Amino acid sequence: MADPATRYTLMPIPPLAEQTRLFEAGAVTIGVEYRLLNNEIVERNQERQNKKLPDRGEIDDRGVSLHVYANQGGGEREERLRFDCFDEGPHYHYVNWAEGANDIVKLDTIADGDSLAWSLERIRTRLPQMLARAGAGDVAAKVDPNAIEAIMPQVSEAAYRARFDHDDASILEGALG
Repeated sequence: MADPATRYTLMPIPPLAEQTRLFEAGAVTIGVEYRLLNNEIVERNQERQNKKLPDRGEIDDRGVSLHVYANQGGGEREERLRFDCFDEGPHYHYVNWAEGANDIVKLDTIADGDSLAWSLERIRTRLPQMLARAGAGDVAAKVDPNAIEAIMPQVSEAAYRARFDHDDASILEGALG
């Protein structure tokens, strides 16, 4: 079967710490953030990484992002998965820092339904497999399903709250600042 992912050597736009709520679950931490994405934000990220992607036309999207971090010890976290539950172009990322690769898979909302509900369910039921696909097999082996299940009510509440209650102006300021 062909891989449905598109590979980029440009890493994902970093989350805004002040806009992201974190939930610890042993080997991983789940972050919940509401994001805005436009051409200026994309161009800033490309400048920061000193890379340029082909022009994709007008970009104007928004939605909840769920970040899955591998806990490296000593408080260090490394994002390995991201679910961008955007209004127009929902997708998810396999983030492989060792390879310098960011594989993006678009969601089909006709088949998969609501991208936020779909993403929360993938975290609950497919997290080890997805972490392994992102090159984090060592972390996948340490995932405790009970720890994930214990935080999912708070993660879900934060995600749906962010979907309907966010401050676009402060998000945009943080993304461009």
